[in-house]
Amino acid sequence: MKVLVIRVSKAKVKVESNPASSIDNGIVVFAGFSKDDGDSELTAMADKISNLRIFENKDGKMWYSVRDKNYDILCIPNFTLCANVYKGRRPSFEDVMPPSEAKDMFDKFIVVMRSKGIIVQTGLFGEHMNIDLTMDGPVNIVLEYKYRSGYPRRYPRESASKE
Repeated sequence: MKVLVIRVSKAKVKVESNPASSIDNGIVVFAGFSKDDGDSELTAMADKISNLRIFENKDGKMWYSVRDKNYDILCIPNFTLCANVYKGRRPSFEDVMPPSEAKDMFDKFIVVMRSKGIIVQTGLFGEHMNIDLTMDGPVNIVLEYKYRSGYPRRYPRESASKE
């Protein structure tokens, strides 16, 4: 699972010129799912996002999370985040979760995020969206998790031993 977290002062999503959802202060989360993602990634990512301290205190230090500030989240499905661009010039989507499974994962992810006590608005899965963001900072953070034997690992992963 890979997400892009963007701190915003406002954001809105439109589908076919019709407003779908919007937030004021908070974060926009673009979420992408790979074929082998599961519930462990959803839980770990929701914990990380809800507690990520990216809002400043009076001294200008990133000290507060979206939960601390009682801000909202706009979560938007984005399969292109999991594209493989390491070979050639065209992105490969062979490792991206198939749409029907990814929709279920996205829906589960929203439920887990809301269980953290945060108001979560969403984009529409499988739709072409127009997204307006007023970025704050800018603060953009990429998070990626894979669970192997219960331990989170960050990718791309380098081998432990170089022979």
